Amino acid sequence: MSLEFYGPAPWEGQAKRYGPVDRVAVLSDVHANLPALRAVLAEPDVAAADLVVFNGDLTWGVDPDGAVATVKSLGRRAVCVRGNSERYVRQIATGAYTPANPRQEWVPARHGTGSLAFVGSFPFSVVVDVRGLGPVRFCHGSPRSDNEAVTPGTPAERFAEMTAGIEEDVLVTGHTHLQFDRFVGTRRSINPGSVGLPFHHDEPGLAYWALLGPDVQLRTTRYDVRESVAAIQAAGDPGQARIAEMLLKPPTPEEIIAEAEEAVLVD
Repeated sequence: MSLEFYGPAPWEGQAKRYGPVDRVAVLSDVHANLPALRAVLAEPDVAAADLVVFNGDLTWGVDPDGAVATVKSLGRRAVCVRGNSERYVRQIATGAYTPANPRQEWVPARHGTGSLAFVGSFPFSVVVDVRGLGPVRFCHGSPRSDNEAVTPGTPAERFAEMTAGIEEDVLVTGHTHLQFDRFVGTRRSINPGSVGLPFHHDEPGLAYWALLGPDVQLRTTRYDVRESVAAIQAAGDPGQARIAEMLLKPPTPEEIIAEAEEAVLVD
Protein backbone atom coordinates (compact mmCIF):
# COMPACT_ATOMS: atom_id res chain seq x y z
CA MET A 1 0.00 0.00 0.00
CA SER A 2 1.36 3.42 -0.90
CA LEU A 3 2.03 5.60 2.09
CA GLU A 4 -0.37 8.52 2.23
CA PHE A 5 -2.40 10.41 4.78
CA TYR A 6 -5.50 8.58 6.05
CA GLY A 7 -7.56 11.05 8.03
CA PRO A 8 -11.21 11.09 9.09
CA ALA A 9 -13.72 9.74 6.60
CA PRO A 10 -15.79 12.47 4.87
CA TRP A 11 -18.97 11.26 6.59
CA GLU A 12 -17.56 11.42 10.13
CA GLY A 13 -17.96 15.12 10.87
CA GLN A 14 -16.73 16.45 14.21
CA ALA A 15 -15.21 14.06 16.73
CA LYS A 16 -17.68 12.68 19.27
CA ARG A 17 -17.27 14.21 22.72
CA TYR A 18 -17.51 12.51 26.12
CA GLY A 19 -17.44 13.74 29.71
CA PRO A 20 -16.67 15.41 31.91
CA VAL A 21 -15.26 12.36 33.71
CA ASP A 22 -12.75 11.85 36.51
CA ARG A 23 -10.65 8.94 35.24
CA VAL A 24 -9.86 7.51 31.81
CA ALA A 25 -7.76 4.39 31.29
CA VAL A 26 -6.05 4.40 27.89
CA LEU A 27 -5.13 1.10 26.25
CA SER A 28 -3.57 1.23 22.80
CA ASP A 29 -2.15 -1.26 20.30
CA VAL A 30 -3.54 -4.37 21.97
CA HIS A 31 -2.98 -6.41 18.79
CA ALA A 32 -5.36 -9.11 20.03
CA ASN A 33 -2.93 -10.16 22.76
CA LEU A 34 -5.56 -11.47 25.17
CA PRO A 35 -3.32 -12.41 28.12
CA ALA A 36 -1.97 -8.85 28.17
CA LEU A 37 -5.39 -7.28 27.67
CA ARG A 38 -7.01 -9.28 30.45
CA ALA A 39 -4.18 -8.46 32.85
CA VAL A 40 -4.56 -4.72 32.27
CA LEU A 41 -8.35 -4.82 32.54
CA ALA A 42 -7.96 -6.58 35.91
CA GLU A 43 -6.04 -3.60 37.32
CA PRO A 44 -8.16 -1.88 40.01
CA ASP A 45 -7.62 1.57 38.47
CA VAL A 46 -8.80 0.32 35.08
CA ALA A 47 -11.81 -1.42 36.59
CA ALA A 48 -12.73 1.81 38.40
CA ALA A 49 -12.17 4.17 35.45
CA ASP A 50 -15.17 6.02 34.05
CA LEU A 51 -14.07 5.23 30.49
CA VAL A 52 -11.58 2.86 28.89
CA VAL A 53 -10.34 4.29 25.60
CA PHE A 54 -8.86 1.81 23.14
CA ASN A 55 -6.65 3.97 20.96
CA GLY A 56 -6.43 1.86 17.81
CA ASP A 57 -4.97 -1.45 16.59
CA LEU A 58 -7.17 -3.57 18.82
CA THR A 59 -7.59 -6.72 16.72
CA TRP A 60 -4.60 -7.07 14.40
CA GLY A 61 -3.25 -10.26 15.95
CA VAL A 62 -3.93 -13.87 16.82
CA ASP A 63 -7.43 -13.64 18.40
CA PRO A 64 -9.50 -10.75 16.99
CA ASP A 65 -12.86 -12.19 18.05
CA GLY A 66 -11.61 -12.71 21.60
CA ALA A 67 -10.39 -9.12 21.77
CA VAL A 68 -13.73 -7.81 20.49
CA ALA A 69 -15.71 -9.91 22.96
CA THR A 70 -13.54 -8.68 25.83
CA VAL A 71 -13.99 -5.04 24.88
CA LYS A 72 -17.74 -5.45 24.36
CA SER A 73 -18.02 -6.89 27.88
CA LEU A 74 -17.12 -3.41 29.21
CA GLY A 75 -20.34 -2.00 27.79
CA ARG A 76 -20.57 1.77 27.44
CA ARG A 77 -17.34 2.28 29.37
CA ALA A 78 -15.41 1.18 26.28
CA VAL A 79 -14.62 3.83 23.67
CA CYS A 80 -12.74 2.68 20.56
CA VAL A 81 -10.68 4.68 18.08
CA ARG A 82 -9.77 3.49 14.59
CA GLY A 83 -6.14 2.59 13.95
CA ASN A 84 -4.38 1.85 10.71
CA SER A 85 -4.90 -1.86 11.41
CA GLU A 86 -8.67 -1.41 11.60
CA ARG A 87 -8.44 0.40 8.26
CA TYR A 88 -6.50 -2.53 6.81
CA VAL A 89 -9.07 -5.03 8.09
CA ARG A 90 -11.91 -3.13 6.43
CA GLN A 91 -10.05 -2.58 3.17
CA ILE A 92 -9.02 -6.23 2.87
CA ALA A 93 -12.44 -7.56 3.89
CA THR A 94 -14.19 -5.41 1.28
CA GLY A 95 -11.67 -6.08 -1.48
CA ALA A 96 -10.45 -2.48 -1.55
CA TYR A 97 -6.92 -3.68 -0.90
CA THR A 98 -5.18 -6.91 -1.94
CA PRO A 99 -3.05 -8.43 0.84
CA ALA A 100 0.66 -8.04 0.18
CA ASN A 101 1.77 -10.97 2.34
CA PRO A 102 0.28 -14.09 4.01
CA ARG A 103 -0.24 -12.39 7.39
CA GLN A 104 -2.26 -9.54 5.83
CA GLU A 105 -4.57 -12.20 4.45
CA TRP A 106 -4.60 -14.36 7.59
CA VAL A 107 -5.46 -11.74 10.23
CA PRO A 108 -8.60 -10.24 8.60
CA ALA A 109 -9.86 -13.76 7.84
CA ARG A 110 -9.83 -14.51 11.59
CA HIS A 111 -12.43 -11.79 12.18
CA GLY A 112 -15.98 -13.09 12.41
CA THR A 113 -18.81 -11.12 10.81
CA GLY A 114 -19.64 -9.38 14.07
CA SER A 115 -16.02 -8.41 14.68
CA LEU A 116 -15.71 -6.98 11.18
CA ALA A 117 -18.78 -4.82 11.78
CA PHE A 118 -17.48 -3.77 15.20
CA VAL A 119 -14.04 -2.59 14.05
CA GLY A 120 -15.66 -0.97 11.03
CA SER A 121 -17.64 1.29 13.35
CA PHE A 122 -14.62 2.88 15.07
CA PRO A 123 -14.29 6.66 14.57
CA PHE A 124 -11.02 8.34 13.59
CA SER A 125 -10.83 10.29 16.86
CA VAL A 126 -12.76 11.21 19.99
CA VAL A 127 -12.52 13.99 22.58
CA VAL A 128 -12.98 13.36 26.30
CA ASP A 129 -13.25 16.12 28.89
CA VAL A 130 -11.11 14.83 31.79
CA ARG A 131 -11.27 16.74 35.07
CA GLY A 132 -7.85 18.17 35.80
CA LEU A 133 -6.69 17.96 32.18
CA GLY A 134 -9.57 19.48 30.25
CA PRO A 135 -10.55 18.32 26.74
CA VAL A 136 -8.26 15.52 25.54
CA ARG A 137 -8.15 14.38 21.92
CA PHE A 138 -7.52 10.69 21.22
CA CYS A 139 -6.37 9.43 17.83
CA HIS A 140 -4.20 6.52 16.76
CA GLY A 141 -1.53 8.14 14.60
CA SER A 142 -1.93 11.89 14.52
CA PRO A 143 -4.87 14.28 14.21
CA ARG A 144 -4.40 14.21 10.44
CA SER A 145 -3.58 10.55 9.68
CA ASP A 146 -3.91 7.15 11.35
CA ASN A 147 -0.44 6.17 10.09
CA GLU A 148 1.56 9.26 11.05
CA ALA A 149 4.17 8.51 13.70
CA VAL A 150 4.34 10.71 16.80
CA THR A 151 7.35 9.96 19.00
CA PRO A 152 9.36 11.62 21.79
CA GLY A 153 11.63 12.82 18.98
CA THR A 154 8.96 14.43 16.81
CA PRO A 155 10.19 17.95 15.96
CA ALA A 156 8.15 20.88 17.24
CA GLU A 157 7.58 22.11 13.68
CA ARG A 158 5.94 18.88 12.49
CA PHE A 159 3.99 18.58 15.75
CA ALA A 160 2.62 22.10 15.22
CA GLU A 161 1.62 21.23 11.66
CA MET A 162 -0.22 18.04 12.62
CA THR A 163 -2.12 19.71 15.48
CA ALA A 164 -3.00 22.93 13.65
CA GLY A 165 -6.56 21.78 13.06
CA ILE A 166 -7.47 20.85 16.64
CA GLU A 167 -8.36 22.95 19.67
CA GLU A 168 -7.36 20.59 22.49
CA ASP A 169 -4.10 21.17 24.35
CA VAL A 170 -3.73 17.49 25.29
CA LEU A 171 -3.22 14.89 22.55
CA VAL A 172 -3.09 11.13 23.12
CA THR A 173 -1.76 9.00 20.29
CA GLY A 174 -0.68 5.38 19.79
CA HIS A 175 0.76 3.61 16.73
CA THR A 176 4.47 3.75 17.67
CA HIS A 177 4.16 1.36 20.65
CA LEU A 178 6.27 3.79 22.71
CA GLN A 179 5.17 5.11 26.10
CA PHE A 180 5.88 8.79 26.75
CA ASP A 181 4.53 12.06 28.12
CA ARG A 182 6.06 15.31 26.87
CA PHE A 183 5.21 18.95 26.26
CA VAL A 184 5.69 20.39 22.78
CA GLY A 185 5.19 24.12 23.04
CA THR A 186 1.88 24.65 24.81
CA ARG A 187 0.54 21.19 23.99
CA ARG A 188 0.99 17.91 25.85
CA SER A 189 1.79 14.82 23.77
CA ILE A 190 1.03 11.47 25.42
CA ASN A 191 1.34 7.87 24.26
CA PRO A 192 0.20 5.15 26.69
CA GLY A 193 2.48 2.63 24.99
CA SER A 194 1.30 -0.73 23.68
CA VAL A 195 -0.64 -3.29 25.66
CA GLY A 196 0.07 -6.17 23.31
CA LEU A 197 3.40 -5.44 21.60
CA PRO A 198 5.37 -2.71 23.39
CA PHE A 199 8.82 -1.44 22.46
CA HIS A 200 10.88 -0.79 25.58
CA HIS A 201 14.04 -1.46 27.61
CA ASP A 202 12.35 -3.52 30.34
CA GLU A 203 12.09 -7.28 30.66
CA PRO A 204 9.48 -8.99 28.46
CA GLY A 205 6.00 -9.61 29.81
CA LEU A 206 4.92 -6.03 30.47
CA ALA A 207 1.82 -4.35 29.06
CA TYR A 208 1.90 -0.55 28.87
CA TRP A 209 -1.05 1.81 29.41
CA ALA A 210 -1.96 5.16 30.96
CA LEU A 211 -4.39 6.59 33.49
CA LEU A 212 -5.67 10.12 32.89
CA GLY A 213 -7.17 12.39 35.55
CA PRO A 214 -6.50 14.59 37.32
CA ASP A 215 -3.01 14.34 35.78
CA VAL A 216 -1.25 11.64 33.71
CA GLN A 217 0.13 8.38 35.09
CA LEU A 218 2.14 6.12 32.78
CA ARG A 219 1.60 2.56 33.95
CA THR A 220 2.72 -1.02 33.28
CA THR A 221 1.15 -4.38 34.11
CA ARG A 222 2.97 -7.70 34.23
CA TYR A 223 1.49 -10.74 32.47
CA ASP A 224 2.62 -14.18 31.32
CA VAL A 225 4.15 -13.48 27.91
CA ARG A 226 4.79 -17.21 27.43
CA GLU A 227 1.03 -17.69 27.16
CA SER A 228 0.89 -15.10 24.37
CA VAL A 229 3.77 -16.72 22.46
CA ALA A 230 2.15 -20.15 22.79
CA ALA A 231 -1.15 -18.80 21.44
CA ILE A 232 0.61 -17.32 18.41
CA GLN A 233 2.36 -20.59 17.67
CA ALA A 234 -0.75 -22.73 18.21
CA ALA A 235 -2.81 -20.59 15.85
CA GLY A 236 -0.28 -20.88 13.04
CA ASP A 237 0.26 -17.15 12.71
CA PRO A 238 2.28 -16.66 9.49
CA GLY A 239 4.31 -13.99 11.29
CA GLN A 240 4.79 -16.01 14.47
CA ALA A 241 8.60 -15.95 14.46
CA ARG A 242 8.79 -12.18 14.07
CA ILE A 243 6.00 -11.43 16.56
CA ALA A 244 7.39 -13.82 19.17
CA GLU A 245 10.81 -12.20 18.84
CA MET A 246 9.33 -8.73 19.34
CA LEU A 247 7.50 -9.94 22.45
CA LEU A 248 10.58 -11.58 23.95
CA LYS A 249 13.25 -9.18 22.65
CA PRO A 250 11.52 -5.88 21.89
CA PRO A 251 13.16 -3.25 19.68
CA THR A 252 14.52 -0.37 21.73
CA PRO A 253 12.77 3.00 21.81
CA GLU A 254 15.85 4.59 20.27
CA GLU A 255 15.61 2.27 17.25
CA ILE A 256 11.90 2.93 16.79
CA ILE A 257 12.24 6.71 17.17
CA ALA A 258 14.98 6.85 14.54
CA GLU A 259 13.01 4.70 12.07
CA ALA A 260 9.67 6.41 12.67
CA GLU A 261 11.01 9.95 12.42
CA GLU A 262 12.76 9.12 9.16
CA ALA A 263 9.64 7.54 7.63
CA VAL A 264 6.98 9.76 9.32
CA LEU A 265 4.15 7.73 7.72
CA VAL A 266 4.31 4.10 8.88
CA ASP A 267 1.80 1.47 7.80
